[in-house]
Amino acid sequence: MTQKRSKNKQSPSYDQQPATDDAQQPLGKEREAFLARDYSRGFIKYCQFEPEVIKRGYFESRVAVQRHHRQQDGFIHAGVMATMADHTAGYSAFTTVPEEFQILTIEFKINFLRPAFGKGLICRSRVIREGSQLIVSESEVFDQREGKEILAAKALVTLMAVHKERLSRKS
Repeated sequence: MTQKRSKNKQSPSYDQQPATDDAQQPLGKEREAFLARDYSRGFIKYCQFEPEVIKRGYFESRVAVQRHHRQQDGFIHAGVMATMADHTAGYSAFTTVPEEFQILTIEFKINFLRPAFGKGLICRSRVIREGSQLIVSESEVFDQREGKEILAAKALVTLMAVHKERLSRKS
């Protein structure tokens, strides 16, 4: 069932629909290409995270782990995993909003389940609650080691859809 939220000039929103099975609503090729390009900019480009799979309500990314991703004891740094979980969750949410909206994280919690030390990380994020302004996504970060994917961290991320007109960028 589709819910409509009244639009006002102070807080633009979009038509709402509940989160659905990813495969039911494919993204357009143009939107998918934009999200793939947009994902790896700024700090994320520096981190070397790359998009892998993009569907409505779902985003998957990966990174080939380098020395600079590791902490002093050789494990993959928790900050790398937290950044990956947060950013990938943001892009899972970004797949659900119209082009004139941006996504901002307002809260996230991450549980590190075991140390990661493999040659790569994969993050799989999916929207679990799609609201008109607030979107909740979950991320799972897998350590790629010894030919296996081992769940290393799980995050719950709350995000806000904000109309581009409401964002002010000061130089």
